Amino acid sequence: MSPVNNHYAVILCGGSGTRLWPLSRTFRPKQLLALNGEQSLLQQTANRLKRYVKPANLYTVTHDDHKFEVKGQLADLIPEALANVLAEPCAKNTLPAIAWATHQIYLKDQSALIGVFASDHAIDNEEAFLTAWKAAEEVASDDYLVLLGIKPHEPATGYGYIKPTNTLLQGNSLPVYEVAQFVEKPDLAKAEQFVSDGYLWNSGMFVFKANVFMQMLSQHQPEIFKVITNISNDSLIDDYTNLPSISMDYGLAEVLVKHNEKVAVVPVDMAWSDLGSWDSIYTRHKKDQNGNVLHGNTIGVDTSNSLIWSETGMLATLGLENVVIIQTPDATLVCDRSRTEDIKTLVAEIKQKSPQLTEIHQTVQRPWGSYTVLEECQNFKIKRIVVNPGASLSMQMHKHRSEHWVVVSGTATITINEIEYTLQENQSTYIPKTHKHRLANNADKPLSIIEVQCGEYVGEDDIVRFEDTYGRCN
Repeated sequence: MSPVNNHYAVILCGGSGTRLWPLSRTFRPKQLLALNGEQSLLQQTANRLKRYVKPANLYTVTHDDHKFEVKGQLADLIPEALANVLAEPCAKNTLPAIAWATHQIYLKDQSALIGVFASDHAIDNEEAFLTAWKAAEEVASDDYLVLLGIKPHEPATGYGYIKPTNTLLQGNSLPVYEVAQFVEKPDLAKAEQFVSDGYLWNSGMFVFKANVFMQMLSQHQPEIFKVITNISNDSLIDDYTNLPSISMDYGLAEVLVKHNEKVAVVPVDMAWSDLGSWDSIYTRHKKDQNGNVLHGNTIGVDTSNSLIWSETGMLATLGLENVVIIQTPDATLVCDRSRTEDIKTLVAEIKQKSPQLTEIHQTVQRPWGSYTVLEECQNFKIKRIVVNPGASLSMQMHKHRSEHWVVVSGTATITINEIEYTLQENQSTYIPKTHKHRLANNADKPLSIIEVQCGEYVGEDDIVRFEDTYGRCN
């Protein structure tokens, strides 16, 4: 399919992916991870969508904490889409996010046909997906809000369901039906009945015309409509914070059905998964002769039907069956495969005891590169810092710690209190606390340094920024 001028796509790149802990964490959630191939789930989604929309017509809504990582992942794939990355100052569920992106598109093209898709889903049959999207647009052109409904292959209890009714479109394209009812996640008995009665899984994918959506929003969610249509860069934080937290399903789609307004669904079988749990990751990956999915440096003896995933070091198992083991540098998960839906409960307890283990990894991505915490105690911290070619950290100062830098590889350009100089491999420098300083890499190869922080407090919030290339504040 060739991209069309008035076709647009919105990627929803929010959420924390709690059930995929310890790999997915608050500041690097599942959509930014490579869980289903070499590319991240976000990159796979963008590649899929750019087959049908022009690069400049692709919009992404994410959280401000993920803005630079999202832009970095899209930069090599779709540089034209970087200007369309919208960063929410706080998470307000899917309806405000969709409304914000839709209004931005509406200002450019009121008759735009917009598809809204999650960034963290896997779709193996892309041709079926694109065909369903096109069928949805045919009906959306007649002022319908259209969903893509997944044909169930099992009575799943983790999804909402859609009850289709009267046929709207039949012919060379896929059939499209009116929506009679939305049903929340059922128990197993109800799920079995729903599958038998022809209900569909709710994928959370929507297609609509920009002007129709804005009319629906004005009528049924006037508070959100008023804020979104008056929002500006200066008022973004205050206005967005005051928006209600409400989903697209509950806040608009279900309301429209209750009022007998135009809502439709396209049934599609496209080998879809929301990759919402470790068991769903296991299901989608290739198994060895013992039914195991192995990732990283692993050895399994008398181990079967298990997911064994190591991000660091050797992970060896003996005499296990139907388990999930996920090993990262600072945390390890071991659970029965049948309990992966309950990991949210486990993470809630971990958050009370060690909140940092649910929020950040030892390696933290930054717009200029990354840092890895190698060791940390009350009054010192050791990091490995990697600065990308042409990138620089902010001009900054610390009130409670001093820093020692040793160049491991590359060339460092260092500024301390307005004095600039360079350091080569095996050279070092010292930055006393309260001294303004900056680290930059003006070379064409990555810069790697070891940083040793010493002081009465070595928290990441001990930073005062004076200048920052990326527009960050303290």
